[in-house]
Amino acid sequence: MASQAPAPRTPLSRDRVLRAAVQIADADGLDAVTMRRIGEALGAEAMSLYYHVANKNDLLDGIVDVLIDELNEAVDRLVVVKDWKAAMRHRILTARAVLLRHPWAPRLLESRTTMRPAVVIYHDRLVGLMRSGGFSYDLAHHALHALGSRALGFSQELFDPANANPNPDADARMLAELAEQVPNLAGMLAEVAHDDPDSTIGWCDDQQEFEFALDLILDGLARLASR
Repeated sequence: MASQAPAPRTPLSRDRVLRAAVQIADADGLDAVTMRRIGEALGAEAMSLYYHVANKNDLLDGIVDVLIDELNEAVDRLVVVKDWKAAMRHRILTARAVLLRHPWAPRLLESRTTMRPAVVIYHDRLVGLMRSGGFSYDLAHHALHALGSRALGFSQELFDPANANPNPDADARMLAELAEQVPNLAGMLAEVAHDDPDSTIGWCDDQQEFEFALDLILDGLARLASR
């Protein structure tokens, strides 16, 4: 009996390389994304990947493209509503739901020095929603600045969460030592808890904090637009 021929290998492509990179980042974080790891995942030599991505920067830009394409597909499936504020809120929270599936994404987005075409398209749709609500282009421009990274579904961290102390006992000791010098902050931090990791991106960008800030901004923009 003739032996069965092995199944043909799926050829490498830029899309396969980038999607493998996203899967590695989802599993082990952005720092785990290397050409060697991607090659292992695809059953290919690391050097062969350079036919599809020119260098590490090109790889990271491509990962952003895959991420924002996923984000745009999600928000474009939303049911169109006439209320610009409700539509904008729903759109941004849908974008956030995508980022919660890829918690490494904010760090990557913050590291890019050029705005990718898919990101431009996303922001164009936000401006369109504001224009439908009577915004001038000038007010829409101010609104994008006020929203900042929240337009994409995340709040930029004031401090690097990677440098946060992983030892809760050490944190408690430090808080006790600082209590006399900064009693107001110490009192606040003693009460505040970010205890829902499934809705938190980074250190303290949890869902409640995000929606609180987003609603403040949208309510303020609504007042300005109604003048």
